[in-house]
Amino acid sequence: MIRWTLRDGTYELELGRDPCNEIGTTVLGELERFLDQVDTENASALIIHSTVRGGFSAGADLRELYNGFMDVPDKEQEPRLREFIDRIHSVMDRLDMLPLTTIGVVHGICFGGGFELALTCDILIAEKSARFAFPELRLGIVPGFGGIPRLRRDVSNAVVRDLLLTGRSINAKKAVTCGLVSQMVPVGAGLRAARNTAEQANKFDPESRRSCKAFMKPLPTEQLEEEKELFVRLALRPVLQAALKKFVESDDPRPYLP
Repeated sequence: MIRWTLRDGTYELELGRDPCNEIGTTVLGELERFLDQVDTENASALIIHSTVRGGFSAGADLRELYNGFMDVPDKEQEPRLREFIDRIHSVMDRLDMLPLTTIGVVHGICFGGGFELALTCDILIAEKSARFAFPELRLGIVPGFGGIPRLRRDVSNAVVRDLLLTGRSINAKKAVTCGLVSQMVPVGAGLRAARNTAEQANKFDPESRRSCKAFMKPLPTEQLEEEKELFVRLALRPVLQAALKKFVESDDPRPYLP
């Protein structure tokens, strides 16, 4: 599902979980194993990309969220949910703060939790097929994997409000225009562009690279904690449970959309 290689100072982390790299406990565990093994002394860059045709990631695993956290006795819901959210935030924060130049390659769908994963990267390269969205409000929640503080760190509040309060997606061209993405490339050219970018990053002195990243990309710790609390409060309401129930029982691929 998730594989990685290290070659010439660059890690390539490959997301390959069908149907579209939904993020649940399985993917979370694999990301944790990668982070536990990553050798930051002998690497300079990390490329995160997807081999799944549909896109980078469709977001959180909503079926698992319903079966594992919502469809359980009331007294178990909050502890289970908090344990998962704490784990996913820990992984996202570790990816965000890696002393490597991290490059995300996005094609197709990059929604919800997948968008939040992409936002941990230092540099985003979007193929022309890429679309970015936060549809969480349609479920009665907000992004819970750290997406709001990281998005606010990268783009204007006008863009943040547009994405969150409408739930609509933006394409690669719009993402470049608003400063979310640094490069837009043809379909199929993303990984090559990322490798070229990593090759450039590998030329720099390691200590200056690490120091520069730490200085210009601080972790928005307080906002991340506030987002976790907001997410948990909203997620424990019947609104989310009803939306997820509709999702798992429907044949519609996107039943949470109005």
